[in-house]
Amino acid sequence: LLHWGSRLDAFALSYLAAVPAAAMWHKLSGLWGPESHGGSGDAVRRLLGCLGSETRRLPLLLVLLVLSSLGEMAIPFFTGRLTDWILQDGTASAFTRNITLMSILTVASAVLEFVADGIYNSTMGRVHSHLQGEVFRAVLRQETEFFQQNQTGAITSRVTEDTSTLSESLSEKLSLLLWYLVRGLCLLGLMLWGSLSLTMVTVVTLPLLFLLPKKLGKRYQVLAAQVQKSLAESSQVAIEVLSAMPTVRSFANEEGEAQKFSQKLQDMNTLHQKEALAYAVNLWTTSISGMLLKVGILYVGGHLVTSGAVSSGNLVTFILYQIQFTSAVEVLLSTYPSVRKAVGSSEKIFEYLDRIPRCPASGVLTSLNLEGLVQFQDVSFAYPNRPDVPVLQGLTFTLRPGEVTALVGPNGSGKSTVAALLQNLYQPTGGRLLLDGQPLPQYEHRYLHTQVAAVGQEPQLFGRSFQENIAYGLVQKPTMEEIVAAAMVSGAHGFISELPEGYSTDVGEAGSKLSGGQRQAVALARALIRKPRVLILDDATSALDADSQLRVEQLLYRSRERCSRSVLLITHCLSLVEEADQILFLEGGIICEAGTYQQLMEKRGCFWTMIQAPGGPGAPE
Repeated sequence: LLHWGSRLDAFALSYLAAVPAAAMWHKLSGLWGPESHGGSGDAVRRLLGCLGSETRRLPLLLVLLVLSSLGEMAIPFFTGRLTDWILQDGTASAFTRNITLMSILTVASAVLEFVADGIYNSTMGRVHSHLQGEVFRAVLRQETEFFQQNQTGAITSRVTEDTSTLSESLSEKLSLLLWYLVRGLCLLGLMLWGSLSLTMVTVVTLPLLFLLPKKLGKRYQVLAAQVQKSLAESSQVAIEVLSAMPTVRSFANEEGEAQKFSQKLQDMNTLHQKEALAYAVNLWTTSISGMLLKVGILYVGGHLVTSGAVSSGNLVTFILYQIQFTSAVEVLLSTYPSVRKAVGSSEKIFEYLDRIPRCPASGVLTSLNLEGLVQFQDVSFAYPNRPDVPVLQGLTFTLRPGEVTALVGPNGSGKSTVAALLQNLYQPTGGRLLLDGQPLPQYEHRYLHTQVAAVGQEPQLFGRSFQENIAYGLVQKPTMEEIVAAAMVSGAHGFISELPEGYSTDVGEAGSKLSGGQRQAVALARALIRKPRVLILDDATSALDADSQLRVEQLLYRSRERCSRSVLLITHCLSLVEEADQILFLEGGIICEAGTYQQLMEKRGCFWTMIQAPGGPGAPE
């Protein structure tokens, strides 16, 4: 072994150096150990848990990394051997043998590293797809209020950009971390084998290099989280403006929105600069510390050579090992803040994965003979963000199969809230909502929304073909004949058939290529193709032309399917209301009047007043 000559004090000092080194390394191990609840240790363990079934590849990957690292150590080892050969005037055969072995081991190391990289990258690619899919599924499981309380841009950023940042760190930074960690451990073992004394000097010094980067890493993690939040906010501004361009243009506020977006970008740029500065400072401290360590080792090693305690070849080998070991530590230190950044992103991702939806879990009922009898029994409701403001108060009424129930009343009276409750988008805060005598949440989610279909005033279409939009959400894909039949009933077939690509035509983002009436017609076809037992029309005819409105009137009152369907009709169209089997007048969340059109007109109450009011449904156009 290489040590400091025969001086007992120096020899003992080298071993005593292990005491503070062990203490420092024990302190350092806290970086990867469990911290407080929800700390980085927990996050790292959860990230490793995302590997799932891919963990079976880890032992093979570890073996390949170790073999590749040991093969890479051939160059320093044989360089030392060749140094002694040169100084001792060795034979040519020894030189050839050393060069040959070094070349074989180096090539083998490169091949093993290539195989390990291929396995690792393919594994991480599958993990990223799995993680992003799980986050999106977790978002889709949340209750309706979640999407009202969180902006679309922030949610999208969490699902796409944060998971991509995490994937980049897993694929690149974690790869570097694993590779250089294995390489560093192999080098440390060879250094201990070569010189215990010089290794102790290295081990004592290295923990000091970790203390400042650890502090900087925490600061970097905080800044990374702030940058992600700022990025989500700026994305939301752009999404909000671009989705409301007609409104922005009608108020001539393009410049105002541009300035608002610029301010968000300026705030994000400030955070980016702070983040870059923290990263640069961390990198600089790591580099300068590594250089100081190299100088110290060269100084001690020089004294060993001049005193004749070691051979020149062994010292060259150790110094090359130590230089590679220091480089590995530098890479680990420079990679560490990026891993901390990934941890910062993962914590926000796990917030979504861990969030328990406040809506009830899907039930199991799938009745084969559903009639469509809907009963509101003393139903009350207030939105979660305004629990002290009641929207509905003690509603009691029944929707019967074969009947059309019209729900009318002034704006803000709670009509659309009734429709939302019937779609199971919210849960009543009081009373019960029954379908065929069973609470709505007890029905299986997909089955319920096949049997209860709704069309709103501003229906949401997707940037897909007409065929895909009409068949949206159906497990068993309908035939083309069924799609065309539904479109003919809703009045959509006429304008769809005139297009060059027909039902394969893309409707544009959110149906932007269609008029309001065309979107309503397609949405009505999407509802009718399900053959629902309960049909909800929430002002779904407001943009239809006269012919299409006539089709809807025939659908509601004169079609063969009428007897098997309960209909909740919310509309301002008087011709549709007149033939309703019952009319409910809703005001202030309370049913003030109920009866047929003739009964309510004879009563001359709230409904009659609304009909006769200027601008009301009965007013001349």
